[in-house]
Amino acid sequence: MDGDLGDFLRSRRARIQPEEVGLPVHGRRRVPGLRREEVAQLAGVSVDYYIRLEQGRGPSVSDAVLDAIARVLRLDETEHTYLRTVARPRGRRERRPAAPRVRPGVQLLLDSMERTPAFVLGRRMDVLAWNALGDAVGGFSRMAPDERNMPRQVFLDPAARDLYPEWAAVAAQTVANLRIGASSYADDAALCALVGELSLKSEDFRRLWADHEVKECAYGVKRLRHPVAGLLTLPYETLTVPADPEQTIVVYTPEPGSETAERLALLGSWESAHSR
Repeated sequence: MDGDLGDFLRSRRARIQPEEVGLPVHGRRRVPGLRREEVAQLAGVSVDYYIRLEQGRGPSVSDAVLDAIARVLRLDETEHTYLRTVARPRGRRERRPAAPRVRPGVQLLLDSMERTPAFVLGRRMDVLAWNALGDAVGGFSRMAPDERNMPRQVFLDPAARDLYPEWAAVAAQTVANLRIGASSYADDAALCALVGELSLKSEDFRRLWADHEVKECAYGVKRLRHPVAGLLTLPYETLTVPADPEQTIVVYTPEPGSETAERLALLGSWESAHSR
């Protein structure tokens, strides 16, 4: 995914107006936001150094320089971490198995949460495992293996816009989270292929990917319009599996006694009776 560093820095320069950082504005500017020489001046580095950095042909860059650039561009913590990752990509790692495995103990943990929908995501946002109520909500067992992928579902499944009442917000969040994984695993051929496929098939994905937004989906609220249970408001929390840090457990945590909790209980009963 060559060009990520330069594209990211250019997109962030465009967000900052010169007057916001105390710079005078003379005449009409050809591009929005800060110029490269202005970022260099404010960060305390030479213009040539910054240009080479933005073009991806500079030397190894120090934490101090990256911190200064992050300050000038007003990056939040997630964006700052992303900048460090794409500015200093790790060397090629050993090839990992194409199909990640969820340990039996993790599956037992999922199954023990009988009243809570839960599932496991891999680094490409593939759904690797789930419990019964998670399956009742997400329908993972009814999908072909290559369809069990959150970005692919959001952008390529025609039913996604009906499933997610706030589809635009879900789409933006999905891309922002996927970009973090793409920066950390730039040598993952399958991840690169996923980004290429979505870019080719979805204009919405291409537009959002070009925005270079980065945001972890560590917690939040997702609303689903389930075909059986109706509208579900699902707060969620995510937990990284310590022994498998590329795997994340996602747990929906509706308020006890809420309408969504009652609908989930009915959905679980319905699915259990239907499976028998």
